[in-house]
Amino acid sequence: MTPVRPMRADARRNYERLLEVAAEAFAEQGENASLDQIAKRAGVGSGTLYRHFPTRRALLEAAYVDRIEALGDRAGELAERLPPGEALTEWLTELCVATLRLRGMKSLLGAAVTDAGAAARTVCGTAVQGAASRLVEAAQAEGTLRADLQPIEMLRLAHGIATASELGNGHPEEIRRYLTLLTEGLRP
Repeated sequence: MTPVRPMRADARRNYERLLEVAAEAFAEQGENASLDQIAKRAGVGSGTLYRHFPTRRALLEAAYVDRIEALGDRAGELAERLPPGEALTEWLTELCVATLRLRGMKSLLGAAVTDAGAAARTVCGTAVQGAASRLVEAAQAEGTLRADLQPIEMLRLAHGIATASELGNGHPEEIRRYLTLLTEGLRP
């Protein structure tokens, strides 16, 4: 096994600057923001960007990993203070709101619910799917959610709700209403 060499200070600065600029660009322009423009705004060449992030998805994930991990942690916080069914609905609301507010994240989370196998191998997919599994299983054990619902199905439905709410005003109240209609329909 080849030892991993630590990044030089200038490479670390370039990496961090690329992430900062990428998060801004994705927030402004969505997932299809120009990677060449991101590199230019970060003050590096395109080769430097691609050396650190060989694909658009790799850059998207790196730009949003902290936010997605925080959403995963939030599921645990909600589970500690709310009954399981309420914790699930509240977490899904927060997930949908974040999906709409952080342009570019919708694509990343969409990929996490498209193919459970591949997404589970990404940091973002693991965080979201793990949180959903814990909350869905707790709600099922509580008896407030049908036993045959798979966590990945719940995430897919939530992704659909985020998409549907874009057609309306996308406010958290609208998302919460859609989620309430959904979860009430999924009761045993």
